[in-house]
Amino acid sequence: MKRTKLQAAIVGGTPDDIEQAFYEALHNADIGQLMGCWAEEDEIVCVHPGGPRLVGAGAIRAAFEAMFANGSVQAFPERIHKIQSLASEVHHLVERVEVITPQGPQQAWVIATNVFHKTPQGWRLVAHHTSPGTSSEALDQGVKPKVLH
Repeated sequence: MKRTKLQAAIVGGTPDDIEQAFYEALHNADIGQLMGCWAEEDEIVCVHPGGPRLVGAGAIRAAFEAMFANGSVQAFPERIHKIQSLASEVHHLVERVEVITPQGPQQAWVIATNVFHKTPQGWRLVAHHTSPGTSSEALDQGVKPKVLH
């Protein structure tokens, strides 16, 4: 039996696979797929823009279930900056979020950090922290260094 890309991501995969599965789950309002991206640890944490710190799978699940009750979340990761090590990886990115308003479809931007750890089950999300942005152009400041020291 051939495994699908999603099954490969949930079983192991790379941080990129888990991140892609996470955003697919948001697009599809699929709580099972979304929770499958998270590590099975008590200390996982999630912060939504302007929201409280959610610690643990129960609190995270409840928050996403409440979000999905209003429909899917059309968030698209862009401008991903990665910091990699042997057993952890941090992705700092801009999420372009498509929202429907009385004036029609609009875009909003969110600054996000996704932290992945390599667990016995493979790479998993351990932290997702987002904060509101202003506009796409105003989200990045400074210059990416050519050499880390």
